[in-house]
Amino acid sequence: MRVARFPSRVLALSLLLAALVAQESSRVPFGAWHRLSDVPAIGPRGNGWEGAGTFNPAVVHRGDKVVMLYRAQDTQGTSRLGYAESEDGIHFTRRDEPVLSPSADYEKDGGVEDPRLVQFGDTYYLTYTGYNKKDAQLCLATSKDLIHWDRKGVIIPANKGNWNVKWTKSGAIVPEKVDGKYWMYFLGTNADNKDQAGLASSTDLLHWTEETMTPVLPVRPGRFDSRVAEPGPAPIVTPKGIVLIYNGADDKLVYRTGIAVFDRNDPRKLLWRTEEPVFSPEKEWEKAGQVPNVVFVEGMVQQKDRYLFYYGGADTYVGVAEAQIKP
Repeated sequence: MRVARFPSRVLALSLLLAALVAQESSRVPFGAWHRLSDVPAIGPRGNGWEGAGTFNPAVVHRGDKVVMLYRAQDTQGTSRLGYAESEDGIHFTRRDEPVLSPSADYEKDGGVEDPRLVQFGDTYYLTYTGYNKKDAQLCLATSKDLIHWDRKGVIIPANKGNWNVKWTKSGAIVPEKVDGKYWMYFLGTNADNKDQAGLASSTDLLHWTEETMTPVLPVRPGRFDSRVAEPGPAPIVTPKGIVLIYNGADDKLVYRTGIAVFDRNDPRKLLWRTEEPVFSPEKEWEKAGQVPNVVFVEGMVQQKDRYLFYYGGADTYVGVAEAQIKP
């Protein structure tokens, strides 16, 4: 009888764990991810400012169009931000010149990199990495039209954090206030060179203060996010939580996509995260490029009954994926 009961207990435990996983994953408002095309939406062109790579895009709705700001790199390694727009969110038309190029001291010789976008009122807020070949630091600019930008400077400086004692990057601003403040998940590098997500808050969207003494989304040894846990686009706020798409990298620096959910009333509190990645490099142009084996999500928009996700492939191309909104 004991031998017969043991499998039953294992089965019951397995069913319970499956139910718990299903319950927790119900916090995520969309289903499985699928690529919308086998080929990139945008790729390098010419021998100039976007000749080496076009990748890591941010997107936002403007009127009836989807506007994309993407990182463009020249053959000398300098990055600028290009502008493209689309009526369907899939096929884009690009401007011939960048809309943001390095000019401040904290950007010179390296460039402006890896944008994220969020809109409050009639103002667009752009977080990006300013790189001067010495330090990478999280910076902010604002715009009314997504073309002309007003720099606000470094908002989370490198080498001065509570735990993030090296570089800072990747500011994903929560698109609505929580507890009377604005919040932003960002990437910091700690003393052992692990890149993890921290949290900052602001009362005016311009001046930011770290909120925790430790990362709110740490790396996990032995997992797909053992080396890097980096915020992606602006989170989705739902009644069940703050949904943050993030970019995880393992010890071999293969980048895959994960999802984390934080408490709706306390952005510091992590409720759940994916055990396995929801999106991974598969296409040849995601596996081979300036940096191989990378899918890196930085843009997201809702379009009717689905979300569109915009990602960099191998630090060279832009791809688009979709996931249906759960009923």
